Amino acid sequence: MVTERQIRDEQEMLDFGAEMARLLGSFNGERGPVVYLQGDLGAGKTTLVRGILRSIGYQGSVKSPTYTLLEPYADEGVYHFDFYRIVEHEELEFIGIDELMDAPFIKLIEWPEMAGDRLPAPDMRIQIHIEDSGRRVVCEYAH
Repeated sequence: MVTERQIRDEQEMLDFGAEMARLLGSFNGERGPVVYLQGDLGAGKTTLVRGILRSIGYQGSVKSPTYTLLEPYADEGVYHFDFYRIVEHEELEFIGIDELMDAPFIKLIEWPEMAGDRLPAPDMRIQIHIEDSGRRVVCEYAH
């Protein structure tokens, strides 16, 4: 199923994140859902992640893990990945990518295309397109 939505500002992106959190919280499966977040730099991927985390109770700082590759939010059951700076797919072995993908956490992955074939297929793909009037968000659900 594919849905599309116009987002006018940061608050609407945060609100959309809250909607996504409710949807992801209802996911059934042994491992937590895998969500690909795609869009140009500055499109709002990390803002969306902040909206997801805020809606499930996290009040701390939310930053993109561009240099660390992973920001775990263990109490909230969320792993936030950013693979923008991956040069070699083998780098993912150093963070234990296979074990992380098998965890029962929600996996929010920015720049999944940089990981090559090292990631499982997404349960949800969210593409954020920058437009003059804001953002156009396209969500593709595997289930």
